[in-house]
Amino acid sequence: MGDIVGGNVGTSTRWQGPNGDQWSSASRRLAHWRDDSRNAGRRLEEIAADHLRALHETLRADRSAFGLYDTACAAGERLARALGSLSTEGAESENALIARLVSEAGGDGGTLADAAVRRGVAAAVRDVRNRHPELDDAMAKGAAGAGFSWDLLCDLYQLFFAATVGEFLRSVVAEHVKLAVPVLIATDPESTIADWVADKVVDLVPSPCEEAAEGTRLTRAVDTTRSLVGSARDPSALPRIAESLVPRAVGSVLGLITQETTGEGGAAA
Repeated sequence: MGDIVGGNVGTSTRWQGPNGDQWSSASRRLAHWRDDSRNAGRRLEEIAADHLRALHETLRADRSAFGLYDTACAAGERLARALGSLSTEGAESENALIARLVSEAGGDGGTLADAAVRRGVAAAVRDVRNRHPELDDAMAKGAAGAGFSWDLLCDLYQLFFAATVGEFLRSVVAEHVKLAVPVLIATDPESTIADWVADKVVDLVPSPCEEAAEGTRLTRAVDTTRSLVGSARDPSALPRIAESLVPRAVGSVLGLITQETTGEGGAAA
């Protein structure tokens, strides 16, 4: 399957990608897109939205499509369990953190969904580092055994699910570009599409930290002795909360949980 974060999609036959009218329409728009055309950036965002909408509609019709739902759920559960040790141990470098999480959460499957999960882990680590400049200091201390803060780990959790969707669609677009419109290779539209998709869906992912805070408030309000969250920063609490949120996180980014089905924040497409 290639390198540690997913590698190539390589197969012995031509990979045709997802099928159906929505996918075909999105691919046609991409085939006619040029980076030097008027409003190229806005049009590429529209093409990204087309691909996200196609993915959501495909999965609403068949949740087992591409194996993405089950793969993302399994990876999310493994990531949730890894958060506890990261809150106490940390890591000494970005590459070390990526390697550790790919090993613990990425799985060893060879499907497109498996590759997207592994690349999603790497993308989430890079994104959380951009959001948290203090991560460099935390990693330096990680070599001495210091762990990461809950806020940082909750961002990592949210970014992972969003990045996995973006990386799955990156693969779809990359294969289309390679097979159908190689002239676009130099412009790297798949990277822009993946980033746009991840940014669009990340706010749909529930935060374990927010759930913990809400649980604490409710506990205090009814004067009970203990709730799911345990003590404010109990290392064992974060994995439990995060794992309990996995079905909602995956369902939300894949368009299976929407405003219409829950009355809460809807999917992006």
